[in-house]
Amino acid sequence: MPRQPKTWAQKMCAKPPHTVVLDKAFAGVPQGARLLISSPQEIDEFVRTLPAGRSLPIQQLRRELATRHGVDAACPVSTSIFLKIVAEHAFERFQAGEDIGSVTPVWRVIEPDSPLMRKLSFDPMWITERRQLEGLPA
Repeated sequence: MPRQPKTWAQKMCAKPPHTVVLDKAFAGVPQGARLLISSPQEIDEFVRTLPAGRSLPIQQLRRELATRHGVDAACPVSTSIFLKIVAEHAFERFQAGEDIGSVTPVWRVIEPDSPLMRKLSFDPMWITERRQLEGLPA
């Protein structure tokens, strides 16, 4: 019997953040580097700290997470995947009627020209509109 796909809320509950030492170079990170594998929960918590009207590119998000953990870099692949999970969960909560003020403001991190915008299952105009309302580049 096929297994039911996980919901976005279930995907939010992933392994806690951890670090690995790279055996070989990966995604622009050199061999031997200490690489952070974050989590959807950590990214959700971080994005919630961004004040209205402040945008933070995903590259800067990765640098700040790496600094917090005292490692060389945060994984670009898993960080993008986890940010997508956070965005999908935020939109799902908004669609369910939650007040926009209690939804994780992913529009402060997902930029209009980001490849992630094209990978979302919902209309990216939701993010664009939220960015416009906060005076962020849309």
